[in-house]
Amino acid sequence: MTGTLTSDTGIRTVRAGRPGPGSVRCSVGDLLLADLPVSVVFFHDRPLDPDALAAGLARALRRLPEFAGRLRTDGAGDLWIDTDDSGVPFTVADAPYTLTEAFDRMVLPAAGLVDHVRAAEARREPLPLLTVRLNRLTDGTCALGVSWHHAVGDMQTFALLMRAWSAGTGGTDLPEPVRAPDRDAHLDAHLPAEDCGTPALRLPDPAESAELRRTVAAAALANRTVQAWFSPAETERLRAAYSAEAGRRLSANDALCAHLLHVLREVDGADAEEQTLTMPVNLRRPLGLPDTTLGNLLGEIRLPYRPGTAPARYAAELRTAVEEFTEKHLSVRSNLRFLEQVGRDRAAECVPVGFDPARRTLTISSWCRLGLQDLPLAGHRPVAFSPAATLQLPWTSWLVEGPRGEGHLYTLVLPTRTAARLRAAGALLHPHRHPDDPAPALAPRKLL
Repeated sequence: MTGTLTSDTGIRTVRAGRPGPGSVRCSVGDLLLADLPVSVVFFHDRPLDPDALAAGLARALRRLPEFAGRLRTDGAGDLWIDTDDSGVPFTVADAPYTLTEAFDRMVLPAAGLVDHVRAAEARREPLPLLTVRLNRLTDGTCALGVSWHHAVGDMQTFALLMRAWSAGTGGTDLPEPVRAPDRDAHLDAHLPAEDCGTPALRLPDPAESAELRRTVAAAALANRTVQAWFSPAETERLRAAYSAEAGRRLSANDALCAHLLHVLREVDGADAEEQTLTMPVNLRRPLGLPDTTLGNLLGEIRLPYRPGTAPARYAAELRTAVEEFTEKHLSVRSNLRFLEQVGRDRAAECVPVGFDPARRTLTISSWCRLGLQDLPLAGHRPVAFSPAATLQLPWTSWLVEGPRGEGHLYTLVLPTRTAARLRAAGALLHPHRHPDDPAPALAPRKLL
C-alpha cells in the first residue's frame, strides 16, 4: 500500500507493492463490456477503519493485480490489462446521511456514494480499473462504495476480489485465482465443438446505432430506478404456488423472474405483445471451470414471453431453458464466428442481442448466492448490499439478497412513466405478501 491521508478525510492510492505476473489479453466477452462500469455499495451499521481496509485491499491486490492495473489497446484492436500495479484510488469522506437515508439514495444516479470508474475513457487513457469510497455517515455507520471496470471481470470475479479483501483484513488465507494470459485461448479449450449456432451480439445499422446513442445520452433524465423487497416467506409462497401450477419444482429465481416480467407487462399495458427476458448465465458451471476463474464468463438465455402465457408456465419454460443451456443457448463460438465476419476491430460497434430497449427487452442479472453479505471487512459484516446507479440504461435489473441476507432485493431501471406505474402497483407486485411478514432489516421509505 502506498499513500497516506494527511487528515481523516482524503484520497490515497492503494497498491500491491509489486507488479502482477504479466499482461492479460482480454477475451471477446471482455471487449464487448469494455465501455461499462459496475458499481455497488456495502452498508455497515458501524464505522470501518480506513487503514485496515486499505491494508487488506493491498494484500488482495497481490492476488488479483488485474484490478490495480490499466487497460491498453494494441494495433490489432486487442484489449489488454497491464498488471503494472498503477493502483486503486481510495477515498474517505463524510456524507450527510444516516444509514437508512444512504440506502434510500441508491435509486438516485447522483447518490454520491460511489466514484464510478470512467470505463470508456479507460480504454484510451491510463485510468483506474477499480475505485473505493468509504462514506462516513452521520449516525456513526458507513457505506462502502466500490466501482470496477467490466473488462476486468464479471460479478463472480468481483466476488473473488471481495473474498480476498475480506481475508486480507482478517489475516486468513487468500483465495488463489485461476488466470490466463490469453482469456480467449483458455476458454476455447473448455468449449464444446458446437454451440447453439446463433450469436448473442449484433451489429446495428447506422439508424439504430444513433438511436441507441440517444438512449444512453438521455438515460439519466428519461429513466428512474425502483427497488422492491421480497421477504423469504413471500418468495417461498410465490415459488410454491408457481411450482404447483406448473407441475414441477421451480427455483426462487425462476418464479421471481417470471413474476416480475408478468407484473411489468401488466403495468405497462403490454400484455397483448410479445416481450423478451434476457438472463445472463455464469458459464463456469456448465463449462466445468473453477469458480475462481477470472474474466467475463457470461452467456445468456433469451426467452420470449408470449401473450396469454401464465407466469407459472413461463417460469417452467425458464427452468427448462436453464437445464438446456449448453445445447440451446451457449453462443461463445457463434459470437467469435460473427466477429470474424464483421471484423474484430468492430467489436465496439456491436451490442448484445439482449440489449434492445426499443422492444422493452428486460435483462435480469442475478447476483444471489455469491456470499457477499457474509464477508466481514475489518471484522464486520455488511447489513446490506446494493447495486449503485451508473448509466441508468432502461430495462436493466438486478436481483441480490436483501438486507442481512434475508429475502430478495430487486433493483430495476425503467422509463419514468413505467416506474411511476410500478410504484403504484403494490398489490400486483406483492400478491403473496402477508400483513404479518417482517419488514426488511433496513427499510428506507422508497423500498416497495
